[in-house]
Amino acid sequence: MSFRKDLSIDFLGIRCENPFFLSSSPVASSYDMCAKAFETGWGGVVYKTIGNFIPKECSPRSDAIGKEGTPWIGFKNMEMISDKKPEQNFEYIYRLKHDYPHKIVIASIMGENEEDWKKLAIMSEQSGADMIECNFSCPQMTTKAMGSDVGQSPELVRRYCEITSNACNLPVIAKMTPNTGQIEIVAEAAIQGGAMGISAINTVKSVTGIDLNSFAGKPVIAGKSSISGYSGAAIKPIALRFITQLKQYHALKEVEISGIGGIETWIDALEFLLLGCRNVQVTTSVMQYGYRIVEDLISGLSYFMEEKGYNSLDDFIGKALSGIVPAEQIDRSFKILPEIDLNKCIGCGRCYISCYDGAHQAIDWDAEKRRPTINENCVGCHLCINICPVEGCIVPGEKVFLERK
Repeated sequence: MSFRKDLSIDFLGIRCENPFFLSSSPVASSYDMCAKAFETGWGGVVYKTIGNFIPKECSPRSDAIGKEGTPWIGFKNMEMISDKKPEQNFEYIYRLKHDYPHKIVIASIMGENEEDWKKLAIMSEQSGADMIECNFSCPQMTTKAMGSDVGQSPELVRRYCEITSNACNLPVIAKMTPNTGQIEIVAEAAIQGGAMGISAINTVKSVTGIDLNSFAGKPVIAGKSSISGYSGAAIKPIALRFITQLKQYHALKEVEISGIGGIETWIDALEFLLLGCRNVQVTTSVMQYGYRIVEDLISGLSYFMEEKGYNSLDDFIGKALSGIVPAEQIDRSFKILPEIDLNKCIGCGRCYISCYDGAHQAIDWDAEKRRPTINENCVGCHLCINICPVEGCIVPGEKVFLERK
């Protein structure tokens, strides 16, 4: 049995046993799948997006990107919303709430028009769902009346949130697309329309590669492909950026956020919590490792809390927000010079090559002894630290204050 602390937390006024949720996706698309997730330890699920639009899917519909023997760093998915009728999906949600009353089930919905949104909201409440997530973010819908095309319009987002929240008594969450210039403007419109919370981000529009035989994008479907959503560890930095923008925006500072985007480890999840999220949603890592990944998330976060002396998630949620400031507020009065431990150096020369070709020519190279030496050109950029393959060989060293100009 893994080590567990009390990870319970309130989200939009509803108590959750832990902050780990499945996101609206293929991993949460039936009763059996969600039930298995609950049995494994997930605190909640955002059920795969329900709509009156029944998609006709393509095959294949996914592509993955790795690097140097790693598993996925990025994953492209061309699948749209649920291919089941609303009545069947809401029946599954009803059964899930009956069989797992202490778990949280969020109904993700997407309409093509005002009447759609209203009907889906009413059906969500009748099914016993705890909350509604309005999906304004799917980047691969085959109709412009749904998905990220809608999610880029503050006016439409505001209106559909208003219709949804007026049609039921459930807390409404608006799911944001990163495929927009100013996510905070659209999120503010969602709150003005009656949404209580925000979830972000959905997948990033992408072309993951080109097939060198057919000269089509990947995955190749009858000689063609299309732009569609990119997920996985590769988008986590983008997600963290958008979460920061949302939480630091004046009109959204008190709005509760569900964080999504590249979460694979407990550290990933913790970073979202430190930026103010009150729960996190996961898909791509479940596709790789299965539902059991939640055991690692629970255990890792529990050990972190024990080590730091935290008794609840609220003790540290949002703690990192003050540490991210505008570029003009960064202290530029010093440089930290790197130090090389020659006892650990394997003489690979990567630091020298990277510094000479990609930085400031601040490393001299003894070709005979295969040893690097830092020279006076060093500006403290730390490219050498990041490129060195030996942990602890190159580390931050002396802090040197610069002369004022």
